[in-house]
Amino acid sequence: MISPAEISAGLAANAQSLDRLRAQARQSPDLALKTAAQQFEAVFMNMMLKSMREATPQDGAFDSEQTRMFTGMLDQQLAQSMAARGIGLADMMVKQMGGALGHGVAGGRQIAPAAQPERTGALPTAYNESMQQDFVQRLMPYAVQAGRETGVPASLILGQAALESGWGQREILMPDGGTSFNLFGIKAGDKWNGKVVEAVTTEYRDGIPVKQTEKFRAYGSYTEAFGDYANLIRGNPRYAGVLRQGLAAPDAAFALQQAGYATDPGYAAKLIKVMRVVHALS
Repeated sequence: MISPAEISAGLAANAQSLDRLRAQARQSPDLALKTAAQQFEAVFMNMMLKSMREATPQDGAFDSEQTRMFTGMLDQQLAQSMAARGIGLADMMVKQMGGALGHGVAGGRQIAPAAQPERTGALPTAYNESMQQDFVQRLMPYAVQAGRETGVPASLILGQAALESGWGQREILMPDGGTSFNLFGIKAGDKWNGKVVEAVTTEYRDGIPVKQTEKFRAYGSYTEAFGDYANLIRGNPRYAGVLRQGLAAPDAAFALQQAGYATDPGYAAKLIKVMRVVHALS
């Protein structure tokens, strides 16, 4: 695993550093977001120091091309050192980007195993087309089958799976690190008799996000997961509006939100965006 300190040692404009950042984005999106923010903070500090240097007189006895070159190198190192300690800009960027992105948000819930820190966002480039294409190819057959059982468009079903699980990168994990196959963020509930896994989630109450630990269903396969989703949509009366004959996929997305599938007030809009990607890759 590449640490933020290792990447921060190079300038953001350095090609090798950018390649390492892209690799990190594939391995750990959250850490890559933090690293990118630190890189930006370092560049910002360097620009600020450069502006301060340019604002001072440049015709002193010790001013020359060589001294200016070494001063610039010193400013770069100073900027990196200051950014490593942090001035608050990187933290603000991580918070802003984590909240603005719709990837990996599970039913209005940003899910992570209870034993691990809650994940709060990822670089957009972490969800590249290759990753999305692989997700669609692997799981579309399950979505098609669930669509046949419910009448819900397969693109909506797979779109939900992608949105809830961050294109498979944020599946709810079991304590041993294995997957629970719960792509839809379905909670266990009192009537659930199967396996259960606890996870930290963010629920919205009156539009305000609140973190809490909840119990979620765990399955033995994706077949079970998609089958249980189909049973939930088909068997719960509150989702009757989603099953209306001839309902367009975007309208079904809003019907899901109105039925209370998610507490995130922007859930339907996020789902529609993801559905468009699924449709384009199908």
